[in-house]
Amino acid sequence: MEINKVMRKILFFLGCFCLLAGFIQAQDSALKEAEAAYSKEDYAKAIELYEGILRDEGESAAVYYNLGNAYYKAGKIAPAILNYERSLLLNPGDGDARFNLQMARQKTVDKIEPVGEFFLVKWFNQVEDLASADAWGQWGILFFLVFILCLVLFFFARWIRLKKIGFYVGLLSLVLVVFSNIFASRQKADMLNRTRAIVFVPTVTLKSSPDASGTDLFVLHEGTGVTVKSTLGEWSEIIVEDGHVGWMLSKDLETI
Repeated sequence: MEINKVMRKILFFLGCFCLLAGFIQAQDSALKEAEAAYSKEDYAKAIELYEGILRDEGESAAVYYNLGNAYYKAGKIAPAILNYERSLLLNPGDGDARFNLQMARQKTVDKIEPVGEFFLVKWFNQVEDLASADAWGQWGILFFLVFILCLVLFFFARWIRLKKIGFYVGLLSLVLVVFSNIFASRQKADMLNRTRAIVFVPTVTLKSSPDASGTDLFVLHEGTGVTVKSTLGEWSEIIVEDGHVGWMLSKDLETI
């Protein structure tokens, strides 16, 4: 009886392993097929395959980046911007995705100058974008371990110099732990509460109220990034990077 139980467990784990191996092989096969279509300049096929991978296997910064490239090559700027933004949301430190995003934005009609930020806020955001939420979480754990080691060094070292090193390095590590956790929590919040969106219609007139009879305020074009401030029924109140606020139909937006 014991032997049968052991055999069943072995067979169960072997089955799980085979399923996992099959899943990984299917994923690799789909990625290779999409990459082959892209290299042959069959961008429509590549887009279809990358969309299928995201639909079947969930979000991936690399797949979003490749999908953005395929859309860009196909001349579809708004979907390209959307997927570059989604890639950066998962992996903010990807310099290639950030560069390609800027290239795609240059092809949009609206050239919007963002509201000026205080230099410390701008610096803070740039540092935050150096790594993903998971990476900042890992850095936070590492800095915390260094802090614990420095505490041990401070309390138990016999030399005054070592105590000073333990104190100052520990203090620095504690500050880095705090900032790492702040960066990780902010990026996690951005992924969970996605308020950024891309205009997905050729042109849209922003209204002063959530109603078609509202006063016309200004016009936005396809590919422009906005922040959704609130929603009411089928309308969304959005903020443009230059600070302008207005209402538009939610269906004309695609959330990042």
